[in-house]
Amino acid sequence: RAIFWISSDRSYSKALSSYERSLEIQKIALPPNHPDLATSYNNIGSMYYNMGEYSKALSSLEQSLEIQKIALPPNHPSWATSYNSIGVIYDKMGEYSKALSSYERSLEIQKIALPPNHPDLATSYNNIGSMYYNMGEYSKAFSLLERSLEIRK
Repeated sequence: RAIFWISSDRSYSKALSSYERSLEIQKIALPPNHPDLATSYNNIGSMYYNMGEYSKALSSLEQSLEIQKIALPPNHPSWATSYNSIGVIYDKMGEYSKALSSYERSLEIQKIALPPNHPDLATSYNNIGSMYYNMGEYSKAFSLLERSLEIRK
């Protein structure tokens, strides 16, 4: 699940400034692949997303994911969350095939890391179905959206 704050632009700017300052301190105090750095990059990406600066958000989220790949075990649920967040940004940018790829990678990890009826799986099936819908592949979209609904039930 992508976690993005909802607030005013001024609040986003203040939060972004605080997150960036925190990251600078962490870079001095922590090893270069510490998980807290990944969290900071994720928070910065979330602020850029909320401010509509999608390319900056994408860059921050990709940095977060790269640290997670080093700091966390393979197929850790945090990877899935990051791939999903990256997919959300590509979706907002209208890059549906890239969004689809990110959402599918998120789902692959979730299938390994989560129980079969976990709500995050429903979200992933919904996101993937939405991408197929946006790309005009309605039968694939319908099937995936049905799967999402079944899990939610």
